[in-house]
Amino acid sequence: MYAIVLINAWALAFIFMSKAPVWLSVWIPGGLSLICCARLAGWWRSRRVVPSSEAARMALTRTNQFSFVLTVALTTWALSLYPYGDTYARGNIAFFIAITGVGVIICLQQLPSAAFIVAIVINTAFVTYFTIEGMTSFVVMAINMALVSIALLLVVTVQFRHFSGAVSARAKLEVANQENARLANLDSLTGLSNRRQFFTHLEAAFSEPGGKRLAVGIIDLDGFKPVNDLYGHSVGDSLLKEVAQRLSELVDSRTQIFRLGGDEFALAVGDCPGDAELLVLGEKICTALRSPFVLNEATVQISGSIGFSVYPELAKDVHQLYDRADYALYQGKRANRGHAVLFSSEHVIAIEQNHQIEQVLNRADLDSELTVFFQPIVDIQRERTVAFEALARWDSPELGRVSPADFIPVAERIGLISVLTCALLRKALAAACNWPEDVRLSFNLSTHDISSSDGVATIVGIILSSGIDPRRVDLEITETAMMYDFSEAKSSIEVFKVLGCGIALDDFGTGYSSLSQLHALPLTKLKIDRSFVSNLHKNPASYKIVKSLLALSHDMELGCVIEGVETSEELDALKKLGGVLVQGYFYSAPIPEAEIARFLPGPQVSRKAG
Repeated sequence: MYAIVLINAWALAFIFMSKAPVWLSVWIPGGLSLICCARLAGWWRSRRVVPSSEAARMALTRTNQFSFVLTVALTTWALSLYPYGDTYARGNIAFFIAITGVGVIICLQQLPSAAFIVAIVINTAFVTYFTIEGMTSFVVMAINMALVSIALLLVVTVQFRHFSGAVSARAKLEVANQENARLANLDSLTGLSNRRQFFTHLEAAFSEPGGKRLAVGIIDLDGFKPVNDLYGHSVGDSLLKEVAQRLSELVDSRTQIFRLGGDEFALAVGDCPGDAELLVLGEKICTALRSPFVLNEATVQISGSIGFSVYPELAKDVHQLYDRADYALYQGKRANRGHAVLFSSEHVIAIEQNHQIEQVLNRADLDSELTVFFQPIVDIQRERTVAFEALARWDSPELGRVSPADFIPVAERIGLISVLTCALLRKALAAACNWPEDVRLSFNLSTHDISSSDGVATIVGIILSSGIDPRRVDLEITETAMMYDFSEAKSSIEVFKVLGCGIALDDFGTGYSSLSQLHALPLTKLKIDRSFVSNLHKNPASYKIVKSLLALSHDMELGCVIEGVETSEELDALKKLGGVLVQGYFYSAPIPEAEIARFLPGPQVSRKAG
């Protein structure tokens, strides 16, 4: 637009330079040129600036005002040259006004108010002036110019309507895209940021200069699945909302809470404090999660475990930071459930060891390297060994003796646990065939062993082909395994029950199974976890728990094995409580098959010497 105005103005000025005064043919167009150039420079400087709504409104208002002033000035200047020219020069004035007016109207089609101002000023001056002059050809030209201007203004109006619609549609699309982006990064149930936003947030934090200390905490709810199974998913959803609310109230402005999915949450702590303060925050969260949740449908009680990792000390990127927090969580749930654990250099060593175990385990000859040790289960009323629990041992040619606590989790993670189970079960059954008929074999099954019909069928086949009476076999299943998939676990247990095997619920009291679920399972025994037995005679709380569990097993007509008995004081306390079956180092540590004979039923079973 400014190019059209300036080129046409200087072309007209050039025609009149020899005819009109210098101030009219040079100085005035020069001044107009400076004004236009200044205006153009201002627009150019602001071309990348996104103005506010108010700033944009003021700029458009100034444009309307400037278009009026500039059009009046140009038209007045052009018509002021009219007396100094001949017919040819006057025709150029009319041509200048017409062409400049048409060009400016077209250029202003996205601001129709300014286009109308330009059209009205030019046509009013054009028609009025040339009508007064009385030259027929110029009057016709002025009328024609007015008609063309009207047509152009109609086109401008229609185009602006389309332009306005396009701008509105784009604005709506941007709002919709922003809302979609917000929803894509939001957990719809809890209103917290979701897993996608969690990693986006971490990536952004890592990209910030300065390398500030950053901590990630992974939170897993302990006991959530039984709530879902017992009360239904609607109560589970209500519980998750309450957990999100409680977590949000516990953190400060530098900490952001996310829901990763299911019953797993995360927190990202920017400008992270020291390790001690971080663990204090974690314990505060764990304590808060242990408080009962009062919902409309029920009052439920769960707990939560947290694993922390910190950048840059023990993580070099986002994914390692997350993985190591998750590893700390896993270790915490195994060793110190319901508390906060910070990933440490010891965990780095453990990861390296696990990786080494994984590599060796994948190429191991399990049939020859695995052995079975046995720990006696004693009837303390009759002082007789009534069963042996089979326990895995691995003697690797490369690693030496590897603890089950180390290689069993690795085998579960890499999918070898079923192979281990089958090899160990065959060996344990072969040993049990040499025992008296009234001595039972107790054997542990993992979550993976009871989570598929094929695995169950394989175990059943091994038991039937062993030649041992299935009624002499107790299969132990942990509460955790049962809670992993209750319906599948129940189906598997029923198959073993039909076969004649006993079913023992191991580590009872440490999980979150409900009494209704226990009643729904064809169990024959409960095994009370060793954590309740330690210093039983000194700890009133443990004493009451064991007393209650013994009463529960009696009421449910189930056998009850008490694990982890190590001292005579603990044994005496259990006798007073009416305990019958015990297992622990007081009688014997796990022993190889060759030493079983001295624990087989006889007149008395005494504590192992040494």
